[in-house]
Amino acid sequence: MRHGTGGLGTAAAPPPAATWTPAPASTPWVIGAAWLTTLLVSTVPVIFWTELIGPAPAWLTVAQITVPAVLFVVTLVSRRMRPLWRFSVVMCLLLVLIAAMPAVDLSMPWVQGLFGATAFDQRMQAEQTVKLLAALLMVAALLLLGLKPKDFFLRLGMLTAPIRPVPVLGFPHADSWRRFGLIWGFGITAALGIVQYFVVRPTAADFAVILPMVPSIIFYAAVNAFTEEMTYRAPMLATLEPAVGSSHALWQSAVLFGVAHYFGTPGGLLGGVLSICMGWILGKAMLETRGLFWAWWIHFLSDIVIFVFIAVALAA
Repeated sequence: MRHGTGGLGTAAAPPPAATWTPAPASTPWVIGAAWLTTLLVSTVPVIFWTELIGPAPAWLTVAQITVPAVLFVVTLVSRRMRPLWRFSVVMCLLLVLIAAMPAVDLSMPWVQGLFGATAFDQRMQAEQTVKLLAALLMVAALLLLGLKPKDFFLRLGMLTAPIRPVPVLGFPHADSWRRFGLIWGFGITAALGIVQYFVVRPTAADFAVILPMVPSIIFYAAVNAFTEEMTYRAPMLATLEPAVGSSHALWQSAVLFGVAHYFGTPGGLLGGVLSICMGWILGKAMLETRGLFWAWWIHFLSDIVIFVFIAVALAA
């Protein structure tokens, strides 16, 4: 940070807000193709199929993987669509990883034993190890695509950068992300905890039972927040922003993240909408600080709450 030269009484200027990339006015086809691809590879087709017909067939996954593969071919033959080539590769890899992860068993009893080998450890260790491997593979792919770590937000970022005001959504002032991240991090966590409490209705005895699981809850929440940010959000923002602009990239990443929670925790239509809002906040944090920290921090706090209630269910 560059400091003033006026002596001890001169305060350092706050870091400027990150400049958002505007949507290229001459490429509506690129924006449309990016949005269509995002919707087709998201959980949206699975939701419609499940709700209208029944369990989604295995071929639907193959069909979804084909979508970004076809887009990649199109980027090779069309100069107009060329800006989406990295995005197509990343989305294809993401779908392959999502399809492959359930088939990989990385259970390590000795790792589970580090936290007491509780039911929560047995549930989370293998799952989180596979997700960490997927995140590392995604990072390697981004590097092979010619991006630098700073290009896909693999750094702390400008922790005190001002937030970009969005008055209509309740962000009228350019508050520091240090203030905004702390307030919203704990606020979102508290709201999520209240909703989960009234859904699950645990007793004091239920919470007492999971006390031995607290260290592993915190550890795996930290790991999960990192892996999901570096697998689902950072690659999408990094490859979409130069092609369609910051705003479209932000909303597309939020939609992809949010609708995936329709079958997760919290689930259903309300869970999906709330997760889209959460994804928007996390993506905004990445874009405006050009780093991972605040997105990871807010995600980490929320995961602690979610994992607490998962632990309660497992203990029961």
